[in-house]
Amino acid sequence: MLDPNLQRERMVQRQIADRGIRDPYTLAAMRQVPREEFVAPSLREFAYEDSPLPIEAGQTISQPYIVALMIAEAGIRPGERVLEIGAGSGYASAVMAAIAKEVYAIERVPELARLAGERFERLGYDNIQVRVGDGTRGWPEAAPFDAILAAAGGPSVPDALLQQLAPGGRLAMPIGSTRDQQRLVLVTRTENDRFVQKELGAVRFVPLIGEHGWRDDAPVTMAEPARRVRGRGDVSQGIHGLIRAAAEPLPDFSDPAFGKMFDRFADARVVLLGEASHGTSEFYRARDAITRRLVETHGFRIVAVEADWPDAASIDRYVRVAPAKRPPEPAFQRFPTWMWRNTDVDRFIDWMRQHNEPLPRDRQAGFYGLDLYSLNTSIHAVITYLDSVDPEAATIARRRYGCLTPWSKEPAQYGHMALTAGYAVCEEAVTKMLQSLLSKRLEYSLKDGESFFDAEQNARLVRDAEAYYRAMYYGSAESWNLRDTHMFRTLQHLLDAGGADSRAVVWAHNSHIGDARYTEMGQLREELNIGQLCRQQFGDQAALIGFGTDQGTVAAASNWDEPMQVMRVNPSLAGSYERLFHGAGVERCLVDLRSGQHPELRERLTESQLERFIGVIYRPHTERWSHYTDAQLPRQFDAYVWFDRTTAITPLTDEHGRGVPETWPFGV
Repeated sequence: MLDPNLQRERMVQRQIADRGIRDPYTLAAMRQVPREEFVAPSLREFAYEDSPLPIEAGQTISQPYIVALMIAEAGIRPGERVLEIGAGSGYASAVMAAIAKEVYAIERVPELARLAGERFERLGYDNIQVRVGDGTRGWPEAAPFDAILAAAGGPSVPDALLQQLAPGGRLAMPIGSTRDQQRLVLVTRTENDRFVQKELGAVRFVPLIGEHGWRDDAPVTMAEPARRVRGRGDVSQGIHGLIRAAAEPLPDFSDPAFGKMFDRFADARVVLLGEASHGTSEFYRARDAITRRLVETHGFRIVAVEADWPDAASIDRYVRVAPAKRPPEPAFQRFPTWMWRNTDVDRFIDWMRQHNEPLPRDRQAGFYGLDLYSLNTSIHAVITYLDSVDPEAATIARRRYGCLTPWSKEPAQYGHMALTAGYAVCEEAVTKMLQSLLSKRLEYSLKDGESFFDAEQNARLVRDAEAYYRAMYYGSAESWNLRDTHMFRTLQHLLDAGGADSRAVVWAHNSHIGDARYTEMGQLREELNIGQLCRQQFGDQAALIGFGTDQGTVAAASNWDEPMQVMRVNPSLAGSYERLFHGAGVERCLVDLRSGQHPELRERLTESQLERFIGVIYRPHTERWSHYTDAQLPRQFDAYVWFDRTTAITPLTDEHGRGVPETWPFGV
C-alpha cells in the first residue's frame, strides 16, 4: 500500500476540493483522519478510492466526498456539539470529532456500535460517545445539538430530530418518497424557531430504519451520489433491443471473415486493440485475427504491445528472422509470465515469422514492446551496444548507470530511497546518458541503424523508468501517467522510424487504450492513457477498440508475484455495460460506436455506467471496488467487441515449446 498520508492528501484535493468543497475545517479534518483504519484490512488498499466500501453487518462506509459534503454543508465548527445518526464504521464521527467539541453517535446495529467504539478508543477520539439505539428518536438527554447528520435516508426529516436542534442549528439528511430515490437536504433552525430547507442534490443512502423512518426490511447497501437521470426511466428499458440491432455477429476466429469485419478501421494510422483482462483467450485470439488482416491486406508493419522493450525485441528478432542475441535472461520470465508466454501468443508469433520469411526486410512486420519495467535488462542492453561500437562511451555508461545498479533488480526500492533522500538521486545521470547517445545518432546509425534504435529505446526506457519508480511513491496517477506517456512516445518513435506511411497495431488493456477522459481515470483521478494521447495526436486516424465479457474463466493471480490460477469470472454487476450486453442475449459481436453509427444506441450508452477491468490480479470477493469503474463507453471506444462467455488462456510449458528453433525466445 502506498503512503496513506500521500493518498489522503490526494483524496482531499482531487475528490473533495476539486469538486468545489472549500470549507477549511472540513478539508483539514479529512486530511487528518485515517480512513484506512475504518475499513476491513482486506480493503485498506481501496480506502482512498472515490467510492463507498463494505463494512461489517452488510453495511457500507460512505464515499469520502459524501462525508465531506454533509459536514461542510452543516457548517460544523470548533466548540459545537454534533449528533450523528448511523455511526457505521465510525469514520464520519471521527472526521466531525476532529472539528467539534463533542460528537454523539447512534448506531442501531450492536456489532457496528461496538467496533466503532473500539476504533475511537484505539485512535484516541475521546470526544465521541456512541450508543446502540433508534436514530430516528435522536438523543434527547444530550440535546440540543448545533448540528445533526443522518447517514441514512428516510421518507421525511423526523420531527424528533428537528426539535433537538439548537437555534441556528443545521441538520443534513437524505429524504425521499421511496428508498431508492432520495435527495440530500439541509434544514436550518432559525432564531425565531422556523425551519428553512435547502436542496443539495440527488443521492442514494441506506434506508433510515426506526420508529420515524422505514420498516426494518432488506436495505440497499450503497451510500453514494445517485446516477444522473434524464427523465427517460431505467436506462435498461429498450436498450437491449438497440444493442441487438447494432450487433454484428462475429464468425469463428479461423474464418477470414472475422478479420475482414474490421476493414472499416484499415485507413487509421493506429489501431488500438484492447482486452478486459490479461488472461482471456478470446481477447488474444480476436486480436490475432484482426492483426493478421491489417498486416496481410492493409500494410500495417508495427505490432506494439503492452510488454517491455527488451523482451519484445527477442520476439522481434525471431519473427523477422534476424540473428539471435541471447539476452541476460530469457524473455518474459518475470511475473506475469502467462501474459505473453501462452499458446495464443505462440500461435500468433509463429504466423508472423511465416508471413515475414518471403518478404524483404523493409516490408516485414515487427513486434515491439511499449512498457518500461525492464530497468536492469535495458541498462545491460545499452552497455552491451556501446561495448560493440564505442568502448569509451560504454565506460561512461557503466559509471552513470552505476547510480542505479544497487537497485536495478528491485527498482521499487530505488523509488523509496529517492523519496527518503528528498531528491532524484539518479535522474541527472540517466538523462545525460540518453543525451550522450542521441548526440552520436548519426555516427552510430551509419554502423547499424537498427541496433542504434534498439539502444536508443532502451536508454529512453531507463530514463523514464527512473522517473516512474520515484513517482510511484507519490501516488498512482503520477506513476500511471509517466508509464502511459512512455508507451505513447515509444509508439511515436516506432512510427517515425517507419516513415510517413507507417502504421501500427497496439495490443494493450482496455484501461490503456480506451480514452481515459471518459472514465473515472481521467475525470476524477487525473490519469491519462495511450488511447487518449493517440486521439489527441492522430484524431480520427486513431481507432480505439475495446473488448468485454460477462462471465467464464480467466488466468490471473490473487496478488502480485503469486502463482497464476484459472479463476471463475463473476457474472457482471447490475448497472454495468457488461450486464447490458449480456441482457441483450448476443453471444459474440462487434458494435460500431463511432459518431454517425447507431445514434440512438450511442446516446443511451453515453449515460455513465460501470465497466469491469481485470488485469493480472483478480479478486472476485472485492470485485465491485477492485475491478469496476464508471465510464462512458461510446466516447471511450470507437468499437466494442463482445464475447458473452470466455475462457482462460493456456500458459506455455516445456511441452508446448518443444521443437521450436533455438532463436525462439520462449525456448531458451
